[in-house]
Amino acid sequence: MAQQINSDSFAEKVLNVPGPVVVDFFATWCGPCKMLAPILEEAESAHPEITFYKLDVDESPDLARDYDVMGVPTLIKFAAGEVAATSVGLVPREELETFLG
Repeated sequence: MAQQINSDSFAEKVLNVPGPVVVDFFATWCGPCKMLAPILEEAESAHPEITFYKLDVDESPDLARDYDVMGVPTLIKFAAGEVAATSVGLVPREELETFLG
């Protein structure tokens, strides 16, 4: 299961790593976020080359603002610390696979 990060650990865990990282911007009160969680867990198992993290937008509103997260769930894929792709809303596994590339 993806480790939860926050504003304090974001740069170290996401921006300062060379490999692909997917951050799930979520909220504890968000129904679609809860529905996406098991889909992300499956993807995490299928893609050991990608690091997955969860980030609570209520605990780190600065990062949600910095990355223009207007709704949750929002997935942002980073490559070498740069935004490579964004997906907003609940997506089926097939669409998630396309996003993960």
